[in-house]
Amino acid sequence: MGVKADKIFVNLPVKDLNKTVDFFTSIGFEFNPQFTDENATCMVISEHIFVMLLVEPFFKTFTQKDIIDATKSTEAIIALSADSREKVDEIVNKALAAGGTPSKEPMDHGFMYSWSFQDIDGHLWELVYMDESAVNQN
Repeated sequence: MGVKADKIFVNLPVKDLNKTVDFFTSIGFEFNPQFTDENATCMVISEHIFVMLLVEPFFKTFTQKDIIDATKSTEAIIALSADSREKVDEIVNKALAAGGTPSKEPMDHGFMYSWSFQDIDGHLWELVYMDESAVNQN
């Protein structure tokens, strides 16, 4: 049996926690106040997926490596599933309206549709809808 985890916690450094919370709240995400203070907040993606948004000085206490400037370099793309093409468009449009920037144009592969944006700190987010019925035809 391989490695198995029940939950995922993605940790991202942010410059201004209040602005970041406002940005993601505008998109429709919620936060767990139990894990929120002046240094960090826990953004709830789903019952088992969380993003810890940590102000850069606090984030730095967890690593000896330099924090990259996410507006210039990329270490990860956070991809989230969506229920429909319309939901992909809705979330990305909300992100862009809230101050995010475009990352790539929408990609339509018929059975799969995706679109991405950069948050206000430059982190890359991709929303993906996949038509499971088209994939499971074999």
